[in-house]
Amino acid sequence: MRDVLYLERIEQAETLLKPQRIEVLKQLAEPRSCKEVAQRLGQTQQRVYYHVQRLLEAGLVGQVSERKVRGVHEGVYQASARSYWLSPRLVGRLDGGLRRKRDEMSLGHLLDLMEEVQSDVARLDRAAPELPSIGVSGEIRVPAERRQEFLDDLRTTLQDLFSRYGGAEGDAFKLAVACYPNHSEGERR
Repeated sequence: MRDVLYLERIEQAETLLKPQRIEVLKQLAEPRSCKEVAQRLGQTQQRVYYHVQRLLEAGLVGQVSERKVRGVHEGVYQASARSYWLSPRLVGRLDGGLRRKRDEMSLGHLLDLMEEVQSDVARLDRAAPELPSIGVSGEIRVPAERRQEFLDDLRTTLQDLFSRYGGAEGDAFKLAVACYPNHSEGERR
């Protein structure tokens, strides 16, 4: 079982749109037969089998074994992953997905960046030897009259890092920095 399965096909997303299938998928975190899932959910075995087949077709579950019970072959299934990420590309954007690289200060550019990071992280091979990575999150408070100064300092610092470590040798790392207003509920300014 993988940690994360990144869903990029519309058929996979559509398969998960049924709440009953999500419940069946949760039950299949551990290997179980359709009969066992049906008993746990209080549903008929036929109904669970139908949902398992749709999940199987979409690659969201797999058959891990088969056993013979009173002369009948019974499949044992398990979820393909512990978590499922839905690609933002499946939802689409009203602007047709046009990148806004010219305007690094726009919300659209920030959404594009987050989509890119999500896609890159989902594609990392969890079985490969780990290269060091870091995730940092924090809050900085900047008075309105110093916002531009802060953004200029941030840009200069990042450009310095890119200049110092931007050579062609060594392991490749991707750096994405997002800076956005932090408005908690009821704390709008």
